[in-house]
Amino acid sequence: MTQDLFRQDSHLRECSATVTAHTPEGGVVLDRTVFYPLGGGQAGDSGELIGADGSRWAVADTRKGKDGEGRPTADIVHLPADPAAPRPAVGEAVTARIDWERRHRLMRFHTTTHLLCHVVAQPVNGCSITPDYARLDFHMDGALDKDELTAAIARLVAEDHPVTLGAIDNAELDANPALIKSMSVQPPRGTGTVRTVRVGGSGDGAAAQIDLQPCGGTHVARTSEIGAVVVTRIEKKGAMARRVVLGFAA
Repeated sequence: MTQDLFRQDSHLRECSATVTAHTPEGGVVLDRTVFYPLGGGQAGDSGELIGADGSRWAVADTRKGKDGEGRPTADIVHLPADPAAPRPAVGEAVTARIDWERRHRLMRFHTTTHLLCHVVAQPVNGCSITPDYARLDFHMDGALDKDELTAAIARLVAEDHPVTLGAIDNAELDANPALIKSMSVQPPRGTGTVRTVRVGGSGDGAAAQIDLQPCGGTHVARTSEIGAVVVTRIEKKGAMARRVVLGFAA
């Protein structure tokens, strides 16, 4: 089992850890990590594992572990950039360090998708968050205006709303199904509670809540941290599908 430190603090850039296992595909499992594994539409982290002797093992991607029958486990697997490079030994102490610039781009885009869920109040039927772009597919048939969406996102960014983590139990989530914005991905329920991400407060005016939904991804601390994000294009993918693609302003 890998302790997922990024769940509590997305801004952690590195941590000390111990190698607990090797995987058949050439990966390394740690007892704790700051590396986010592919999931919820967000790309997995890259970075490096640094040994006590200064040796460096490049991590190209991070995935959730699976057992011999393909079922998910509680392990997080760090995959090599060079499969031929010697892996840190089981039991070895390492420093796990993410590619922070890449991760921060993912965080900025991910929080922006939550803002977009507020601006376009329609069910989401697909999501992809990469370091270079993000997209949301909305289940809707109406028209969307690229400039209007960009302006609405810019306003929410400039208002500097806080982004806070929380949790609700399964019963509370069942009683509030509208919290689940995605039609294609259901939040994990294995622990009895579900992690939530709230943008904005819970009061009126400047403290008003912008968005609240179950989410396991990494996020910025305040909307002002996002910077300049724009809608680069809107695509009609079907009678009831509108794709909104986000990019960073040049």
